[in-house]
Amino acid sequence: MKLAIFAATGGIGRHVLDQALAAGHDVTAVVRNPQKLLSTQARVVVADLAVAEPAALQVAVEGVDAVLSGLGARSKSEAGVAWQGTRAITSAMRTAGVRRIVVVSAASIGTVPSPDRPRPPRHDPGDGFFTRHLVVPVIKKVLREHYADLARMEDVLHDSGLDWTVVRPPRLTDRPLTGTYRTAYGQNLRRGITVARADVAHCMLRALDQPETTKQTVGVAN
Repeated sequence: MKLAIFAATGGIGRHVLDQALAAGHDVTAVVRNPQKLLSTQARVVVADLAVAEPAALQVAVEGVDAVLSGLGARSKSEAGVAWQGTRAITSAMRTAGVRRIVVVSAASIGTVPSPDRPRPPRHDPGDGFFTRHLVVPVIKKVLREHYADLARMEDVLHDSGLDWTVVRPPRLTDRPLTGTYRTAYGQNLRRGITVARADVAHCMLRALDQPETTKQTVGVAN
């Protein structure tokens, strides 16, 4: 399969890249800083998703079967890159006739207001009492700008007309790949507190072979 991987040097993107190459896929890695790439097997396209680069993005997605994105703000000052970058990516995909995209978001986003969902559900149906009333309120306050960015990114996908999948992990760890993580459609996982970045990457790649994940949010946790 021909894949374009955005933010391929990020915490999750680098695992997506390594696993995709190991599986024998033909990969284009889209990165801001190519010096951070540890692998030389992928075709590399340099693009800064914080600014619109339609020509570079068009080159990256032309002829691919699917796009995977680990795009997200690394600091408060970068908040906005997820939705703006995803808007540019999906625009390039439509122009190129590419329909399939899988992105990573975050477990709490289903309860975060956005322009298209100003009154989301108060609680995620998969969260237990402790998570709902203690963990989530604190995290949403600390990461308010990041979560607003991701919520708006999901709006972009819903409005794109493309075949999207959103993977929503809880707290990320650097534990090794297990391949035995749990998933749930449209909600978080009960007692799903953490998940390895490598497992999130595995889940994203696996979604490409699961048509039932199209236009779905997928909760994932170890």
